[in-house]
Amino acid sequence: MKNLFLFWLLLVPVLAFSQAKVDTISVYSPSMKKNLKAAVTFPSSYSKSDQRLPVLYLLHGGSGAFNDWHQKVTEKGLVNKMAEAYNLIIVTPGVGPASYYYDSPIMDSVNYETYITEELIPHIDKTYRTLAQKESRAISGLSMGGHGAITLSAKHPELFVTAGSMSGVMNIDTRMWKVPEDFRNTRLEGQKAMLGNINYEAPTFNPYTAVGLVDRIKENKLALIIDCGVDDFLIETNRQMHELLVANGVAHEYIERPGAHTWQYWTEALPVHLFFMNKYLKRD
Repeated sequence: MKNLFLFWLLLVPVLAFSQAKVDTISVYSPSMKKNLKAAVTFPSSYSKSDQRLPVLYLLHGGSGAFNDWHQKVTEKGLVNKMAEAYNLIIVTPGVGPASYYYDSPIMDSVNYETYITEELIPHIDKTYRTLAQKESRAISGLSMGGHGAITLSAKHPELFVTAGSMSGVMNIDTRMWKVPEDFRNTRLEGQKAMLGNINYEAPTFNPYTAVGLVDRIKENKLALIIDCGVDDFLIETNRQMHELLVANGVAHEYIERPGAHTWQYWTEALPVHLFFMNKYLKRD
């Protein structure tokens, strides 16, 4: 892993002058009857040829927004540079503030699994010159978005060839989070409102959390990368996920390194994720 990160650090200066373009779009969700924003970043090659390109869906965290990856990274223009460096389209969708990218069995206003998989992706493939196949589609995200990337890819292997999580909520059981009690309770009450009474206990867990989908992940054989800072409040959920994947013989890249739940950490993580994912994305 260290060699992979050092390679990227050497490559960064070459990409200092990115010509990538960013569009902000509004996508209507029939399942939730509302419009949701997304940013679509294109490499400069998109306007110069008729070539179809692979796509990375890059998800934001809790209480975040579609433009977080453009506005909050500590390296200005990072997403643009990644689109340019890897010649791919990057889509950063916006979702509800604590929705975890699942479909609520209770609330009609929380259908973000359906939105991403059945509404947004088809819209992007219809509107832009994408390689509309699983072999050319990746998904990753930070915190809540890491949870979304792992769960959506586990449930929809027909859509993605590779997935990643940065400081992800690998288990929505807030008892495992190193957070103040008021924050823990707020998130727990939000989950109850959206999901009702669900099982949090091992080994069965529930289908709304990443650790409850290890069997599907094993069956799907997705290329996975999971990383988390050692000082992150979600580190124990990531270690639990890693242990479950190892116990089930699931190949994956797992990284722990210095860092916490910060934009500095995620700014450093995104290039590593793309370096990993690029090996699996088909371009023809």
